[in-house]
Amino acid sequence: MTTVQTRGGTPRAAPDDYGESLETASILVIDDEPGMRNFLTKILTPRCKRVEQARSTAEASAILDQVHFDLVILDNIMPEQTGLEWMAEQRRVGFYADTILITAYADLDTAIQALRTGVADFVLKPFRANQILNAAARALDRKSLRRENYLLKHALSEAGFAARGRLLGNSQPIQTVRDMLAKLAPLPTSVLFTGASGTGKEIAARTLHGLSDRADKPFVAVNCAAFSSDHIAEELFGVVEGGEHRKDGLFLHADGGTLLLDEVAQLPDQVQAMLLRVLEDQRIRPAGAEREIPLNLRFLFATNADLEKAVEEGTFRADLFHRINVVNIEMPSLSARQEDIVELTALFMSDFSRSLGMPALELNEEVLLKLSRYDWPGNVRELRNLIERSVILGAFPEEFSGSGQVTGMQAIETLELVEQRHIMNVLDACGGNRAEAARRLGVSRKTVDRKCAAWGV
Repeated sequence: MTTVQTRGGTPRAAPDDYGESLETASILVIDDEPGMRNFLTKILTPRCKRVEQARSTAEASAILDQVHFDLVILDNIMPEQTGLEWMAEQRRVGFYADTILITAYADLDTAIQALRTGVADFVLKPFRANQILNAAARALDRKSLRRENYLLKHALSEAGFAARGRLLGNSQPIQTVRDMLAKLAPLPTSVLFTGASGTGKEIAARTLHGLSDRADKPFVAVNCAAFSSDHIAEELFGVVEGGEHRKDGLFLHADGGTLLLDEVAQLPDQVQAMLLRVLEDQRIRPAGAEREIPLNLRFLFATNADLEKAVEEGTFRADLFHRINVVNIEMPSLSARQEDIVELTALFMSDFSRSLGMPALELNEEVLLKLSRYDWPGNVRELRNLIERSVILGAFPEEFSGSGQVTGMQAIETLELVEQRHIMNVLDACGGNRAEAARRLGVSRKTVDRKCAAWGV
């Protein structure tokens, strides 16, 4: 076995011996024989994040009431009750770890009972160290794969891939957001993202996750409005039904990472109360369970609703609002960052041309001017959808089409055209008042008049 030295001097196995799943796992060893407990602890400790042991099922139950484990290695034949009897009992109160059963008696009845009880694997005594290590690594890899599959299906059902882009643009409003995200990234603080629909709240949340020390852990986005009020608690917290069926909720699947609750204003009142407790205790209790599970989650929230108004109207709990409104990042509308419209247009055009396998449309100075002067009530999402639709149809809508002579990067970057788009945007903001536009631009009225005459405005 290859070992490395930790900061405290304790030897640890090289991380690639049995895989990352084992290296990051917490394992509980339950056996009434001290020799077996110590043997298992000795071979597991150098390779795992945490290993604890219990000499009886009663002691194990007490430990599980306080601490969550990824894997339990369980002896079947013990004085008070068998391991399988104990497992069946635990599933009724809430048992969340995968289990490896170790036994000297592998008859058919035991194997069938083990499968029915939900044992991930069983190992026959006597066994060698590599046998139990391989069994543990396999069980943990399967557990990790189930989690990844669940989260992938959730992301597909939420259309989450559409929001996995970058936070684009160089305008001051978007740069202010970037600076705040960089400042918050190393902190565990909850963040509330507000702003109109389509402004990129989920992309900003993903950016924050990517900058944090949780970047290699799950990022789970939940649209609270997508679930019915009858099922959202089960989807978030999970459920245990009579010891026979257990469904882990999104909170548990996201453990260690970041959870974004989008459209948080849509949560039913009962779930708001449950969420408040989770935020304060960092523990959840699935429906039907008697045992709570500790969580290690960073919570992010997003809404386009006015939460203060919702509190006044009694549709959103005041205590929950104050708990989630620690830091508020308001995402700017696209009309507030008009200098980013051209850059976003060029990027979306390139992306959709490549992904759809269709020719990109020509971006000339007239098209870019029309795009930059539009208000975009649907924000970045509306612009993105327009470009996708235009690539598919092979033309821009009539209100955005143009037959300019300058195209490509020259149309995007030429100083005179950049200046034209900026001056026209300021004029639009001033309702066509040239004197006010000149004041905002810091130039004379004659300069604005001369520019407008040259552009035929």
